[in-house]
Amino acid sequence: MTKDYDVIIVGGGPAGIFAALELIQRTGKILIVEKGKSLAERSCPSKQRHIPCAKCQPCSIVCGWGGAGAFSDGKLTLSTEVGGFLDEYISKDHLHKMIRYVDDLYLRFGAPDKVYGDDEEKVAEIAKKGLRADLRLIPSRIRHLGSGRTIEVLQAMKDHLEEKGVDVALSSVCEELIIENEAAVGVRLKGGQEYRGKYIIVGPGREGAEWLVAEGRRLGLNTTVNPVDIGVRVELPAVVMEPLTSVVFESKFIYYSRSFEDRVRTFCMCPNGEVVTENNDGLMTVNGHSHAHKKTDNTNFALLVSKNFTEPFKEPITYGKYVAGLANLLGGGVMVQRLGDLHLGRRSTPERLKKGLVVPTLQEATPGDLSLVLPYRHLLAIVEMLQALDTIAPGVNSRNTLLYGVEVKFYSSRLHLSANLETKIPGLFAVGDGAGVTRGLMQASISGVIVGQEIKRRLGQV
Repeated sequence: MTKDYDVIIVGGGPAGIFAALELIQRTGKILIVEKGKSLAERSCPSKQRHIPCAKCQPCSIVCGWGGAGAFSDGKLTLSTEVGGFLDEYISKDHLHKMIRYVDDLYLRFGAPDKVYGDDEEKVAEIAKKGLRADLRLIPSRIRHLGSGRTIEVLQAMKDHLEEKGVDVALSSVCEELIIENEAAVGVRLKGGQEYRGKYIIVGPGREGAEWLVAEGRRLGLNTTVNPVDIGVRVELPAVVMEPLTSVVFESKFIYYSRSFEDRVRTFCMCPNGEVVTENNDGLMTVNGHSHAHKKTDNTNFALLVSKNFTEPFKEPITYGKYVAGLANLLGGGVMVQRLGDLHLGRRSTPERLKKGLVVPTLQEATPGDLSLVLPYRHLLAIVEMLQALDTIAPGVNSRNTLLYGVEVKFYSSRLHLSANLETKIPGLFAVGDGAGVTRGLMQASISGVIVGQEIKRRLGQV
C-alpha cells in the first residue's frame, strides 16, 4: 500500500525539521520519516541503570526526533565562519541573512535571549593574546540553549508541525530511495511500506551517513571525501577557562602544529558542563554538555585534529571508527588520562586520578593510556595546542587536566549538490550533517530552509 505526499523528508533532525517549518508556510502534504523514537521515549538503558551499553537499535541517544542534537547542549553559532560548508553553495551575505532568519525561528520556539560574544573589545583582546601563541580565534556569537532546554524547543517544533498537518512517522526506517524514470518519486521503508512524493529531502544525520553514502553509490551519485576529525575531550576546572568562557562562552581557536602543520581546533566548549559518552552504532565515543540549569565545577571542550585524505582513500567514517575502536578495545569504552601521566609516558590508574585536582564528571570512563590509541601525529598536535592554550588561559596545560578519548566527528562523504542542495537526480535533495554539507545545529537548520524555499518556488507557492 502506498500513500502520496508533496514532500517526503527522511530524518527528523534539525535539517528535516526546518525544511518542514519552511514548507508549512504554504499548502502541501508533508511526511517526516524518522527511524528513532519521540523525545519522551528516547532513553538510554545504560545511563539509567549504569550498565554497559546495551547496543539498542536504533540508539536513542543519536536517533529520534531532534536527531543527535536533541541531547547536545544546543549551541547556535551565529557566524558564517564555522559549522559547515554552506558558503560553498550560497554567498556569505546570503548565509548571514539565513543565520538571522533561522535564529529568529529558534527564538520563536523558546530559545533564550542571551547571546555571548557581543563585547567586541573583550573579544579582540582574547584574539590578540591568541595570536601571540599561534592561535587564531574565530569570533563567533553564540546563543546557548543548554541541555534540557534544547529538548523543550524541539518538542515545541514537533507540536507545531503536527498542528499544521505534517505527518511524522517515528520508528520508521527508510531502507531505500525510489527512483523512476531518472527522478526521485518516493521512499521504501523496512517492512515494505512505500510512500510517494513529488520531492524527497534526505537528512539522515551523522547516524545515517553511511546509509546515505551507500544509497548514493547505488544511485550513481558522486561524492567528495570530507576531512576526518579525531581527538580528545579536555576537562579542567571551570575557573581556568572563565576568562574566555565569560566573554565568548565557546572559544573557537585554530592552531597548526609545529611538527606536521596539522590543523587542530577547539570544538564544543562546555562551561560548567559534564563529559558524556555517545553511542555510535555500538561504538562508544565521548562528547560534552552544558546544561541550562544544572552546573558543575568543571569546563570541558574537544581538541580535534583534522586530516584531509586523498585518493584512493574514500572511507573517512571507517577510519574514525577504527581509531575509536582501539579505545573501546583497550578500555571497554571511553578512556581517561591525566595529562601529567601522558607526559610521563604512563597510563592513568584510579589511584593516580584520585591524586588529581579535577574530579571526572564521566565516572564510568576507564583510566588508561591514550598514546596507545591515537596516531602519533594526532597526539603530538594535541599536546602542542594544550601548551599554546596555556599561554592565554594558564592552567590548561596542568598535570591535573584530564583527557578523554576518543572524540570523533563522523562527517560523511559529501554528495555533489547544486546551489539548492539538489543531487543530479531531479527532485532528490540532501541536507544536514549526514549529507556532509553541515557540522552543527545552525547550518543544518539553514540547509533545511534552503531546500524548503526551493521546493516552495517549484510548487508555485513563493
